[in-house]
Amino acid sequence: MTTAIKPGAGAQTATAKTHSTAITFWQGVAIIFGANIGAGILALPYGARSGGFPALLIALIVAGFLTTASMLYVAEVALRTKEPLQLAGLAKKYLGNVGSWLVFAGVAVNGLGALIAYTSGSGRILSELLGLPEAVGSLLFFIPGVLVVWFGLQATGRSEQAITIAMLVLILVLCGWTFFGPGIDIANVTYVQPFFIIPIVNLAVFAFIAQYTVPELARGLAETNPRALPRAIVVGMCATGFLLALVPLAALGMMGREGITEVVTVAWGQELGSAAYYLANIFAVLAMMTSFWAIALTLMTNIFDRFKWPSEGAPGYRVAAIAIVAIPAFLIGVFKLAGFVSALGYAGGFAGAIMSIVPVLMLHRARKHGDQEPAWQAGWVSHPIVQGLLILVFGLAFVYSLVSAFGLVPDGWA
Repeated sequence: MTTAIKPGAGAQTATAKTHSTAITFWQGVAIIFGANIGAGILALPYGARSGGFPALLIALIVAGFLTTASMLYVAEVALRTKEPLQLAGLAKKYLGNVGSWLVFAGVAVNGLGALIAYTSGSGRILSELLGLPEAVGSLLFFIPGVLVVWFGLQATGRSEQAITIAMLVLILVLCGWTFFGPGIDIANVTYVQPFFIIPIVNLAVFAFIAQYTVPELARGLAETNPRALPRAIVVGMCATGFLLALVPLAALGMMGREGITEVVTVAWGQELGSAAYYLANIFAVLAMMTSFWAIALTLMTNIFDRFKWPSEGAPGYRVAAIAIVAIPAFLIGVFKLAGFVSALGYAGGFAGAIMSIVPVLMLHRARKHGDQEPAWQAGWVSHPIVQGLLILVFGLAFVYSLVSAFGLVPDGWA
């Protein structure tokens, strides 16, 4: 985990500056938004095709609210802790080794599922755009991804902020093009099959999971405005929810459930024309890249934290951590050992259960054994009813993932 170096620390001061941790409020919002707007938004229309847009909207509201509540619990825990620990480190402090390993497993599974999807999706898109083999396309994606993560939190925050603006412009242009061009068929967005809402919730959980970014944001905002942390979370999650609903509305509304592809921008762009095809797939690559940066960075810092590796002044450890983060996902994705949507669904179910239940337990322990009075505390959102809903809904999502992995779900759910 990257730690701040006090002035006068000699040669280490220069190293610390290389990987500066200070970020602004809007960079914090961009990191949350960038972490969420990635593979999930590209897979949601395909994953929701059987249930319909109303079922997706319900799933997004449920998953979005409960995930935001869980993130706010992590925010309070981080603010109650003097040492700038990552999620696995916070779990170890308040829940012991078992809690720490559970959280680390959740972060790792969620991160691996996402990075596998990015490898598969980016390779496919860049292959079609540039006429390259898919493996080469995936490699072209991973090189800038790894470079930004190497330079740390501040570089990631600045990159996320810049690319997020470009993403918003692109997606608003595409949605406007759809609504005011071919238009949408109301029948395509009013069709609903509530029976299929369960697998959609699993995918929505994945699209919203960003708890692992909260300790990084707490560390970055500690130098500027720690009270801005909960606001950054809420703003980032609301922006995420808006876009997660807007894209399926446009794509499903125009093409219907039969025309959707696993990576939605492929069919969506083709339907609108050649110019839109390039814009849609550039958006897809940027969305995967911003999510890659946020997830890979937090997974890497959790590796430092869990195994107590020095993150500054020790390039060998940094190379090893990045290799652990990127290489397995790259190989699994390139050799197509896991599908795009299936990788996200399994990761969402498992990681969602860990990322929702463990923060509830950490919050209770931190309120009793925290190091300091926090700059902010969760209010009504930490009510026992909300905590119970978190455990129930995300626990059931985990059960669904297990059952789905063994092929025991009804037709159309997998």
